[in-house]
Amino acid sequence: MKRTFTRNAAVTAAVLTLSLSLAACGDDDDSNDNANDSSNDSSMTSDDPMTDTESPSMTGAEPFGEGCKLIPADGAGSFTGMASEPVATAASANPLLKTLVSAVQTAGLVDTLNGAEALTVFAPTDDAFAKIDKKTLDGVLADKETLTTILTHHVVAGKLSPDMVAGEHETLAGDTINVSGSGEMFTVGKEKASVLCGNIQTANATVYVVDTVLMP
Repeated sequence: MKRTFTRNAAVTAAVLTLSLSLAACGDDDDSNDNANDSSNDSSMTSDDPMTDTESPSMTGAEPFGEGCKLIPADGAGSFTGMASEPVATAASANPLLKTLVSAVQTAGLVDTLNGAEALTVFAPTDDAFAKIDKKTLDGVLADKETLTTILTHHVVAGKLSPDMVAGEHETLAGDTINVSGSGEMFTVGKEKASVLCGNIQTANATVYVVDTVLMP
């Protein structure tokens, strides 16, 4: 009787030991599964911020140049505001380009510029026009044909990014214009006009603001 009891106790102890071992294994498996799931979640989470971080640098659409600090930080004349409007409308909100906008209106080129699919515009500032003596400027503004030729000499078909803008390009006036330089340093035309703020995006054009009026 005593021997039977001892044998039963031993069997019971073995069963309990086996059950505990299996439970422990199950806990380990669950822990491993949870760890793997966490690892996978962590990997997926870390990928997303990396993509977000890389996106702006891949666009290459940032304006550049010392003159860019003169562009309003917000409103219709800001980089964001100009990006949503066609080029003539966008320029009308920019405080640096009032004389240019007035000249474009006088020449009747607003619809032509706004309606084009893609352009690059070398846009002289008000200070650039101020370099021309008043009598000469008034004479040009009064001669629509001459004014149109001068203004379209500042416009090239297609949106030229900074890595494409250097070289010789045909203008809407039917002649050519040469851009020299690289990176963020460019000069335009025989006048060697400096780009003050380049790669400004509008809805249908890329704009390079220059410090000198370009002559055909």
